[in-house]
Amino acid sequence: MRAERAAPVHYRVDASGTHTHTYRVTLTIERPSPEQVVSLPVWIAGSYMVREFGRHLSGLQAFQGRAARPVEQVDKTTWRIECKGSTALVLHYEVYAFDTSVRTAFLSTARGFFNNTSLCLRVQGREEQAHHLSLVGLPRAWEVATAMQPRRGAGRGLHYQAADYDELVDHPFELGPFWRGRFKAQGVEHEFVVAGAWPGFDGQRLLRDTQRICEEHIRFWHGARGKPPFQKYVFMLNTVDDGYGGLEHRASTALIAARKDLPRVGEAGLGDGYLTLLGLISHEYFHTWNVKRLKPAELCRIDHTKENYTELLWFFEGFTSYFDDLALVRCGLIDGGRYAKLLAKAATAVQAMPGRRVQSVAQASFDAWNKYYRQDENTPNATISYYTKGSQVALCLDLTLRREGRGSLDEVMRRLWALGAERGSHRASVAPPGARAAPRSALSAPRDPGSIGITEADIAHALREVGGRSFDAELRAWVHGRGELPVADLLPVMGLAQSQEPARLSAAWGLRLSEGPVTGCIVRQVLRGSAAEAAGLCAGDEILAVQGWRVRRLDDAAQWLASPTPVKGRTAGAAAPRTRPSPVVDLLVNRDQRIVSLQLRPDAAATRLPTLQWTLDEAGLKADAACADRRRAWWRASA
Repeated sequence: MRAERAAPVHYRVDASGTHTHTYRVTLTIERPSPEQVVSLPVWIAGSYMVREFGRHLSGLQAFQGRAARPVEQVDKTTWRIECKGSTALVLHYEVYAFDTSVRTAFLSTARGFFNNTSLCLRVQGREEQAHHLSLVGLPRAWEVATAMQPRRGAGRGLHYQAADYDELVDHPFELGPFWRGRFKAQGVEHEFVVAGAWPGFDGQRLLRDTQRICEEHIRFWHGARGKPPFQKYVFMLNTVDDGYGGLEHRASTALIAARKDLPRVGEAGLGDGYLTLLGLISHEYFHTWNVKRLKPAELCRIDHTKENYTELLWFFEGFTSYFDDLALVRCGLIDGGRYAKLLAKAATAVQAMPGRRVQSVAQASFDAWNKYYRQDENTPNATISYYTKGSQVALCLDLTLRREGRGSLDEVMRRLWALGAERGSHRASVAPPGARAAPRSALSAPRDPGSIGITEADIAHALREVGGRSFDAELRAWVHGRGELPVADLLPVMGLAQSQEPARLSAAWGLRLSEGPVTGCIVRQVLRGSAAEAAGLCAGDEILAVQGWRVRRLDDAAQWLASPTPVKGRTAGAAAPRTRPSPVVDLLVNRDQRIVSLQLRPDAAATRLPTLQWTLDEAGLKADAACADRRRAWWRASA
């Protein structure tokens, strides 16, 4: 016990409460302040929403020796304890944990997981001192996965150490009887654990494919012989019936995905589900550099008590969303045709958001706290995703740089990293090949060791240095403006051609639905300026019938709506009566237990949302050697 209490701040986490989904935490504070204040974060870095973790904390008690100390709650997540003398202050409390997301904590008889932002009270005034954590009470046969360093000299047991509170809360823990595999990327150990997988999933293929992704990203940032800025990395994947998401950390990531998306033994193809999982793995791993080391200047020192605003999520999330799929084609997991389809999917998603005309992607970044993470029926009309539009901004900048022949977005990213390394802010072992020196004033001074604060001016500076001209006009239009991006105009630069498929009925009418044979056809969202909005459809409506026919999936109605309506009389010389589509569609809707009749006019202010298709223009490529060279350089593996 003496060894456990050697640190100024020590947490003992008891995971034996599997049936009650409760972690019991003992926090020991050596030499507490006379008025010791503790608090729990209200949000977790990388997920920009106040989540009120304190609502799951209960039963807080305080002792010095055997003497109980009064605990005063200051606000929803802060407590003050009156202490006497220098005797260690010991706090006991419980945390309810039954959230399977990557952001909080979970505990059951089958699995445990936690982020320390959910479990570990912040000891105010001690944040920069060493923090230790010990795990007890694990069920038999359970294992532990984390990138946090084991505590040296602590004897037997599960003891871990962090240099400060920020490091402590940047290391999640996975607990349970999970599958575990390992590989090395550029000579550095990587571990992959999978919880909840079906028997027969192909773990070795998952390791091989992830290794290729990791090696591509390491080469991207550090060159062929470089090393990443960590000594070990851990992927923690929780597979569920239906779910998707990830959260990045400095040397690990927590992922959640549908277990059906895992590769199966004996299956050689790359299905859409597994491709989505590989894209998620690539995205979170790229964040190791672009958000965990390079980060918005406003987030170099995190305030755990409230929102931390930045307008740069279009860069940190959007550019990461661009490079995540690009890495898949560069490391050979997908071909160019498959990659073109992924790009077209993102472009289609941007076009499907009327909110792109309302809000710039910089504004969307700032509003993430109350819009992106609090989506409702009006979200597509009021905002734009900084993920998808940010990735399209990255694409436009990259293709523009390559068209002008002065560089690429790869070089812009590596330049920002090299400038940080030059100032001693990174532990990158090798600077990117060919990186040029730049004024130290190009980057704002870091406030946190191991990170470099980036501003938009820094991004503009790197673009200017690589591209040989100012990109301020593009940043104003594409990042701060609400106009359309010139994606279609830039596609021929890389030998890509764009076409359109007809919109589905729901998209043509301006509807987003949930559909099924049991639930029926339920309206989730009505797009601004659409035929559905003009007809008076509302979120929550159940569409019962179209033109008098019962529907459970709206696209079924296309079969009879496409049937021509005869027009009286014949055209001179015509062998058949003229036809025309019906100008009005009769809808029968269930709205709050009332049956409502509506009329929709498909050709009146209809929102047309065709699905974009991007294909490889191989014929044009053969006739244009420069275009072929550009595409080859775009998709080649990092040097």
